[in-house]
Amino acid sequence: MLIVLNARGGSMTAGEIAKRFSCSWPTTSRHLRILAEAGLVRVDKQGREWKYVLEAEALRRIVGRWLHWFDEVNPEEE
Repeated sequence: MLIVLNARGGSMTAGEIAKRFSCSWPTTSRHLRILAEAGLVRVDKQGREWKYVLEAEALRRIVGRWLHWFDEVNPEEE
């Protein structure tokens, strides 16, 4: 979902996101709620729709810390 949001300019409605996946609407909503609780997306109400906005800086901070586990370790440095 984060990749889809990013590819679509960082902002989509819940319905637009749901159309991109083959899972049910409740499953999509549950995933979006978890992403919002994690601070990876922001939810803005626009009229009758909820717009999900990618929080790119938060994602970069989290991914940056996570990716260090995959850095190559030089055996000579240990």
